[in-house]
Amino acid sequence: MPRPNTTAAPPRVSLMAAGELRDALTAIEQGKGPAAIAALMAIDPTSWAAIQDRLTVVIGADLRALLLKTAGEPDTTPVALH
Repeated sequence: MPRPNTTAAPPRVSLMAAGELRDALTAIEQGKGPAAIAALMAIDPTSWAAIQDRLTVVIGADLRALLLKTAGEPDTTPVALH
């Protein structure tokens, strides 16, 4: 019996995770660090992997590197955070 095509689909960002990411970025912009951390921690692992993958493709860095760059701090992010 032939096996179906089992190519793994790339991870997807859930609607809830997209909202949490938006809330985190808004909290960062407003200087509300604890709220930003809480929102980031609420993102499920599959969505987090998808967010990291997309950021790497689009900007060549992960979220931490992007935030540090935006804040004007030196990028000390390790090469692989997965």
